[in-house]
Amino acid sequence: MTYERFLSRGANAMRESAIRKMGAIGARVPDLISFAAGYPDSGTFPWNAFREIASELLNGHDPNALQYGATRGYRPLVDDIGQVLESHGIRSTFEERLVTTGSQQGLDLVGRLLIDPGDVILVELPTYTGAISAFRNTQAEMIGVPQDADGIDVEALDSTLQSLRAAGRRVKFLYVVPNFQNPSGLLIGLAKRRRLLEWAERRDVLLVEDDPYGELFFPDRATREETRPIKADDTTGRVIYLSSFSKTLAPGFRVAWVVAPAEMIAKFDLAKQAADICAGALDQRVIHQAIHRGVLATQGERLRTHYQHKRQVMEHALAERLGDRMSWTTPRGGFFLWGRLAGGVDAEAVLAHALESKVSFVIGRAFYVDDSGHDTLRLSFSQPSDAELEEGVARLALAVARAR
Repeated sequence: MTYERFLSRGANAMRESAIRKMGAIGARVPDLISFAAGYPDSGTFPWNAFREIASELLNGHDPNALQYGATRGYRPLVDDIGQVLESHGIRSTFEERLVTTGSQQGLDLVGRLLIDPGDVILVELPTYTGAISAFRNTQAEMIGVPQDADGIDVEALDSTLQSLRAAGRRVKFLYVVPNFQNPSGLLIGLAKRRRLLEWAERRDVLLVEDDPYGELFFPDRATREETRPIKADDTTGRVIYLSSFSKTLAPGFRVAWVVAPAEMIAKFDLAKQAADICAGALDQRVIHQAIHRGVLATQGERLRTHYQHKRQVMEHALAERLGDRMSWTTPRGGFFLWGRLAGGVDAEAVLAHALESKVSFVIGRAFYVDDSGHDTLRLSFSQPSDAELEEGVARLALAVARAR
C-alpha cells in the first residue's frame, strides 16, 4: 500500500535536510571526520556548572521544575532574555518575547503564521537550509537574492521585489542571517543593515532576522559593534528577531526565543500551544540559572578565542593542501567556511570521493533555492579537533584531486 495520495500537498513538498542527511551518514561510517554538522565543540560546554545546577533543580524543592509551564516561557527566563537583548541594543517588553524549542521552531512558527500557499519569500543566495525546509513546508515560493562581500545586494533585492510585484506576486518577508551567515559566513555591514531596514519600511516588507552566531565574532576580524542586530534600530515593529542559547551554552537544552510586536507574539503563542504546549521546564530553568550565575557572561570571550583558533587551523590546512583548487573568504565569525571549487568541479562528485576517504561536508547546492551553486561547499570547523581538521583537509584534497 502506498500513502502518497493521503498526504497533504505540504507533506509531499517536504525534502530531507542535506545537513541531517550527512549526519545520518556519519553515524554509520566509523572514523569519519565530519565537516558537515554545524555542531558546537562539546568541550566548550560548561559541564561543571550544568551539573551543579541540575543537581539543585532536581532535589525536589521546586516541584514545577518537571511540570508543564507557560507557553510564553518560564517568566524569570523571559525576563533574562530581555536583559540579553538589551545588551545587544534591542529594547522589548515581556509581551514581545516568546521562548521556543530551539530556533528551528521559531522558523516553523514564522512560516505557519505568515505564509499562505503561493506567497513569495525572499532569501539570501545561498541561505540556511533549516529556513528553506520550514518555509517550503508552508508551500511558499522562495526567491534568492545574490550577496556581495558584505551581504545581500540591496539593489538586486529591490529589483527582484519590484519585478515580483509587477507580476502580481505577494512578497511577505525577507529572511536574513546578518551575522556570520550559515552557510557563507558573511557579515552584513552596518551601513547595509540600515539600508535594509529603510528598504523594508519603504517597500512595506517584513524582515525576519535570524541571529544564532552574533556572539561568535572573531577578535582578529570583527568587533561587537559590527554585529549590532537590525532589530536594535527597528522603531516600528518591522523586524521579527530570532536567536538562541544553542551556540553559547549548549544545543541539547533546545532553548531559543522570538522577539516581535506583542500582537504577533500572541499569535506565536497560540501556534506554539498547538505544536508542543510549552518548551521544556527543566531546560529553561537550567538556562536561567546559568545566566544568573554568570556562566553565560564568561562563555563569550572563551568561545570567540576557541573558534577563531579552529578557523585558523582549517584555513592553514586548506592553503597548504587546496590553495590552487578552492577559493574561500575568511569568515569573521561563526562556524563555517564557504568554499568554491576551481574549474567548475561539481561538489557532489567531490563528496562521493570524500566519503570514500572518510571525510564529509555539505554540498553548496543544498543552500540555494534556485538549484545553483554546484561548485560550492560548506565546511564546518567548529566540532573537529585540530588534528582532525588537518587530517580532514588532507582527505578532502585527495577527494578533490580524484573528482577533477
